[in-house]
Amino acid sequence: MNSRHSLFGVTLDALTMDETVRRCLDAVRRGEQIEIGMVNAAKLVNMRRDPRLAAAVGGCDLVLADGQAVVWAGRVLGVRLPERVAGIDLFMRLLAAAETADIPVYLLGARQDVLEMMLRQISDRFPELRVAGSRNGYFEDSDQEVIADAIAASGARLLFLGMTSPKKEIFTAAHGKRTGAHVVHGVGGSFDILAGITKRAPLVWQRMGLEWFYRTLQEPRRLGKRYLTTNAAFLLMTVRELIHRTPSAPSANRSH
Repeated sequence: MNSRHSLFGVTLDALTMDETVRRCLDAVRRGEQIEIGMVNAAKLVNMRRDPRLAAAVGGCDLVLADGQAVVWAGRVLGVRLPERVAGIDLFMRLLAAAETADIPVYLLGARQDVLEMMLRQISDRFPELRVAGSRNGYFEDSDQEVIADAIAASGARLLFLGMTSPKKEIFTAAHGKRTGAHVVHGVGGSFDILAGITKRAPLVWQRMGLEWFYRTLQEPRRLGKRYLTTNAAFLLMTVRELIHRTPSAPSANRSH
């Protein structure tokens, strides 16, 4: 049994990457269904503003610290998370495991051209991987049930959603079980990275918690204001939580 901790009112699973991969593979072997939620600083901020997103993440079976800032905030607030479990790294580990164990996967998300580029990269990197099906991420809400049924019909056991928040979380909450996949993992912009459309930050930037800054340098107009706003809000959340959790010092007894 893994330990679970509350951080900013969100229950997080204190798992390492290796433990998470084992938990996912166990779910496939046992025929269980688990939905994975990933949280970083921006998502924790947005969850406070968006009740649907908060409910969708809260309903996941595993909720993991995708952002280094979340791990650091946990340490400051006395919540021990063993390490960051980055969504894209978990994605790659599960693809490798699926190739070895012959577990069929389904890939849902991104533009059609990006999806096709990513599928070629995956085919080169994991030549024995069984891709049961794929679809781009541009569809109406009214199409969700049909898409979930198509995933179920494909026989996929691992489902990866390369879509933005809150779309991927809402799809998972509403239709994750219907897909029949044993593991549903929202991987955000990972499809774009695998396709070569965007570059991931070097490892040293990741370890310093500066992946957001690296992304901002690539797309300053689109991401600059967003990251500055959410990072400031997350810092404020952490300070407020620290003040709330720090017990007041007892007043000195001056009587003689």
